[in-house]
Amino acid sequence: MGILDEDVARVRESTDIVAVISQYTQLKRVGQRWSGLCPFHAEKSPSFSVNDTDGLYHCFGCKASGDAITFVREIEHLDFPGAVEYLAGKAGITLRYSDRDEGEGRKRQTRLLDLVDRAATWYHDRLRTSPDAAAARAYLRSRGFDGDEVVRYRLGWAPDDWDQLARSLRASADDLEAAGLGFTNRAGRQQDFFRGRILFPITDERGRVVGFGGRKLPDAEGAKYQNSRDCVLYNKSKALYGLDRAKAGIVQHNEVVVCEGYTDVIGFDRAGVERAVATCGTALTEDHVRALKRFSRRVVLAYDADEAGQSAAERVYAWEQAHEISVFVVDLPPGADPDELARSDPERLQAAVTDARPFLSFRVERAMASADLNSPEGRARAADVTLSVVAEHPDALVRDQYVMDLADRCRIDPDRMRVRLEEVRRAPKPEPTDRRRGRERPDETPSEAPPARRLPPLRDGVEQEAVRLRIHQPEIARGALDPTMFAHPTARAAIEALDAWGSPAEAIEQSPPEVAEVLARLSVETLDAEPTDVLARFASESGRRVLRELEAEARTSTDPLAFVEVVSWLKVTLDALRRPNADVETVMQLVAFIRDNESPPDQG
Repeated sequence: MGILDEDVARVRESTDIVAVISQYTQLKRVGQRWSGLCPFHAEKSPSFSVNDTDGLYHCFGCKASGDAITFVREIEHLDFPGAVEYLAGKAGITLRYSDRDEGEGRKRQTRLLDLVDRAATWYHDRLRTSPDAAAARAYLRSRGFDGDEVVRYRLGWAPDDWDQLARSLRASADDLEAAGLGFTNRAGRQQDFFRGRILFPITDERGRVVGFGGRKLPDAEGAKYQNSRDCVLYNKSKALYGLDRAKAGIVQHNEVVVCEGYTDVIGFDRAGVERAVATCGTALTEDHVRALKRFSRRVVLAYDADEAGQSAAERVYAWEQAHEISVFVVDLPPGADPDELARSDPERLQAAVTDARPFLSFRVERAMASADLNSPEGRARAADVTLSVVAEHPDALVRDQYVMDLADRCRIDPDRMRVRLEEVRRAPKPEPTDRRRGRERPDETPSEAPPARRLPPLRDGVEQEAVRLRIHQPEIARGALDPTMFAHPTARAAIEALDAWGSPAEAIEQSPPEVAEVLARLSVETLDAEPTDVLARFASESGRRVLRELEAEARTSTDPLAFVEVVSWLKVTLDALRRPNADVETVMQLVAFIRDNESPPDQG
């Protein structure tokens, strides 16, 4: 099944290979051939040759060779159908498929992509010309955006109105919903998804708009950020803002910088570091890693320093082993983010990327930063703290390298440090003695285990929205938000505290500082999102994690068919929750399934 062979042949015959390759490197006629610098590896003398008569290329340096389809596959990191579709689009060729359903699916995807692109143009024109976007233009100017950047990044403005986009696009309600642009509200009226927000178009690696990130104006009501909901075109766990622009720089420098926000990517671009991408309202996922490793295996995290140093160590080390990547961390000045630093001190931002440390080295240096190495007691404490960080690394040789370095810095015999490291590795990880109460039971003797590491900060995202909902509308959220469904440890601890102590005030009083801060902050913030929408998005995110686990288990099981029923039900349920105004009963069925490991409800 796939594209018909005769259509593939038509694409090959109609493609001018010199024109295609000239988009990536300069070619000059040399006799009967064309020659230039190879776009696949760095070189100073041309070794790349193109035979336009036969439609073939070859590099005498790195040995890359093939036809136009092969070139597009390699340079754009596409699969074979994707490369053929890319070239067919350039040549104006309509492709046919051997499988009718596949052909219809491709046609629908093309229609939806065109719809989202038209929406991006409409939003962009509104930002540049509409009177109601004056405040948005003023805000962008205050953040250092000029007119050229607005055009370059195709920024837009969604007016604060019910259905202006829907009326302008004149698309069907089904297509607007499938593309993530609108939905039918409870009154049965078509409604735009984004209202009163500056929009950053999110593109796939081929540069096609698949979704949007929306930022409210400073004085407006509502959540600070609103991203497109997962739909046919967009999945936030896979999407990477700026990848289409950055991939050439990533390959050239053999390095990708991963940020938290859209403006951070633009800040790196301003500073001349044109190899930055951003996750879209979620933490870095394994799907992101799979996408990035095709371009480079050196991943530099430009996250908040404390968060990068204190969370996700286990996942990072697992990714380094499974995907053969190397993870580094940028050490930014305290309180600075890439966007701000790009405006105030771009050279400092460039240097921070150049001097990025390996993930473990960064964590060790953060632990040593506050150490007192002038006294025996201080050196001993520093050794214990840093050994607990080193102990998490899975590679014994790497651990030993750090042990020898720390032994020298702390003036402790290396063999004694190795013994202590193994004691730390064998010791059980400290956990709260009573998860339900959130503190030690009064009739138990406190453990002498070392204090637990600080929990990472809780940032914008569906888990934070879920905690906010639990605080403000406990009667709705209590049965739908089980602590085990939360991936972020601080969010999970906040829910456990609310369950244990009842009132937010009591939970704040009894919680660790980082949890108390989250509860206090969310208690005074307004709940703007629709409760059912928050529950649906939260349940969907939890459900997708469970689905990935089940699919992985099925792949290694001796009886994979035993997983078919539950996986199928879970996929159907998750698909239903993607729609706006999802049914509460569906949400609760999924919650019950995740919480209690029930069999899927009878669908008959």
